[in-house]
Amino acid sequence: MNIVARTRTGFAAERLICHPRLPLIAGLEPDRPAIRVWRHEGGQLGEIGLIGGGAVPYDDGDYRSDRDSRTPGAAWHPEEPQLVVAGADDLVRWTPDGIETLETVQPTIGFRQVAFSPGGRTLWLSPAPGWEHDWQRSIALDLATGETATGPGWDTGVTVHPAGRLVTTMSSDQAETHVYFATVTDGSPAVMRQLRRGLSLACDCYETPVFSADGRYLAIRGGAYENFVVVFAFPSLRQVAGLGLGEPYPDPDPSWSFPNITFGAEPGVLWIGTPAGSLVAYDVDAGALLEHPSITATITALTITATGELAVASADGLLLVAANAATNANRKATTTTATTATTATTATTATTATTATTATTATTAESVIAFIESTEPAPPPADEDEEGDEDEEGEEGEEGDGRFEFVESPPAPWIHISPGSTPWRS
Repeated sequence: MNIVARTRTGFAAERLICHPRLPLIAGLEPDRPAIRVWRHEGGQLGEIGLIGGGAVPYDDGDYRSDRDSRTPGAAWHPEEPQLVVAGADDLVRWTPDGIETLETVQPTIGFRQVAFSPGGRTLWLSPAPGWEHDWQRSIALDLATGETATGPGWDTGVTVHPAGRLVTTMSSDQAETHVYFATVTDGSPAVMRQLRRGLSLACDCYETPVFSADGRYLAIRGGAYENFVVVFAFPSLRQVAGLGLGEPYPDPDPSWSFPNITFGAEPGVLWIGTPAGSLVAYDVDAGALLEHPSITATITALTITATGELAVASADGLLLVAANAATNANRKATTTTATTATTATTATTATTATTATTATTATTAESVIAFIESTEPAPPPADEDEEGDEDEEGEEGEEGDGRFEFVESPPAPWIHISPGSTPWRS
């Protein structure tokens, strides 16, 4: 790995959130509900923003209830340099010009999760206030008008498929977590429209799902009782990989961070940050693992930047931007070739490469269309509170109240990863 840029933050960021198109990185502080923003340009990382600078530190007594209720949710606008932060007491928007409080017709406190719709006009907030079950519904907020609408409940974050048109999120319970897929309604505010096909995972405590750059794979980091990653093929939703991280249940290693996986720029390559400060690359297509040498202390957060590098936070207070040397070499060679292309052969090669890229993009979009057409919208949930009602078996292939069809597939063989050790399979 090549270190492209680094800075000392003075804290071990517990989560990193990169803007999807701009060189901006947000990081959550571990000891108080505050978020810092850095710009990555010209091989440098410079801090340009702080949200929650006057926040009171967390009180980690009483089973971390204070931390759980005050940890902010945050999301970048898909195009513009806007970061919206949902805190315990307010809903604010950061831009390079400053911080402003967002006003809505709904109360602006109590939201724990926040996400933008793919077009960026609507803000999705969860949970919706006023429901018996906290996460039963969500709010869709039109940022231009302040108008709101009620949407389905979700509690883990929202991911947009690289081809657009489809989003995925989760609804968690101690015994079971459901992964939902949804289209987005027209109009404003835009609301998630859940589809019947989904996934059912055991227990809870999962991270937001992540798609590979080409949209062919979906990876999910879990879980409540041990550290693992499951990978599903899209659009079939067939499980194709299971990765155990460190010691399995009942002795999971607490030094593995949760927001420690991301797909890289290379199609089908999943990156995992380890307690040893190393990065493990898992090639889903080949089923092969490669552990790179340690570049820092225990990795506390990992994600991908807008330009395809890896943003890495570590326990010793560093923020790094790292790139795979092979990827850099290929990009440099491609750039050089394109810059000096004067022959017919080079022009033909460039045309072929463009055609291949276009074909891949078209195939990715077609897979989303096929997924949407292979299912149907889920019936809307009942408005009444159903606390105390027992789940009823739905029709064949359905579970719970019959609104969803959860895809079942044989689990893939597990690969167990421990830093510095040879992976083993079970």
